[in-house]
Amino acid sequence: MTGPLATLKNRLLSALPTEDRALLTPHLSTVDLEKGRLLYDPGDLIDQVYFPTDCIISLMTLMENGAAIESATIGREGALGLMAAVAPRQSLSRAIVQAPGSALRIASGPLHEAWSRSAALRDLVDRHNEALFGHAIQSVACNALHAVEARFCRWLLSCHDRLDSNTISLTQEFLADMLGVQRTTVTAVAGSLQAKGLIRYRRGVVDILDRAGLETMTCECYGAVRRGYERLLPTSFA
Repeated sequence: MTGPLATLKNRLLSALPTEDRALLTPHLSTVDLEKGRLLYDPGDLIDQVYFPTDCIISLMTLMENGAAIESATIGREGALGLMAAVAPRQSLSRAIVQAPGSALRIASGPLHEAWSRSAALRDLVDRHNEALFGHAIQSVACNALHAVEARFCRWLLSCHDRLDSNTISLTQEFLADMLGVQRTTVTAVAGSLQAKGLIRYRRGVVDILDRAGLETMTCECYGAVRRGYERLLPTSFA
């Protein structure tokens, strides 16, 4: 089981008043999540809710032909499956661990009990769900309207916001799934950014060398999503 200090590593939990957070702490446990671990598929009952501390979880929208694309990213600013705090829910997307690390996990039953007793938690759940919905609909527009290079920069910046490292571990195949493109396109885009001195790209790893440069090349969606989280969850990117 985890203690009160561990909950502060997740910024959503740290935003709760101490007495409200104490309703959750006895029911939270720390889990290690390896890269690529499947947490939910569409239609699965959400019986466990995850509060990332130093991992990143991707929400993937799946097509009947097996194609997939990322619709949102969840890190230490949020939680996976938080809508189950209100009532039993089924997952709307595939949830897969993008960057390995730890998370705090709680069963949906105790979370709902705490939600029913805490006005602060109810407010936080509402604001988080609104922020995540805004993230998802911004991603829809971004994936449809913006160039792959700009979307790649947005994705790297989004990961960088959620990790305490300039190094992001990933594979070409995983990147292709995130961006909804062929692996050859990922190679070309990563090579272009590397030639500009913004990243160093090697097998399975991207090193961010020039964050400011990536910010000049990303699309408006990165800032829009970030501002949405900061407005609704003020401690998200502190």
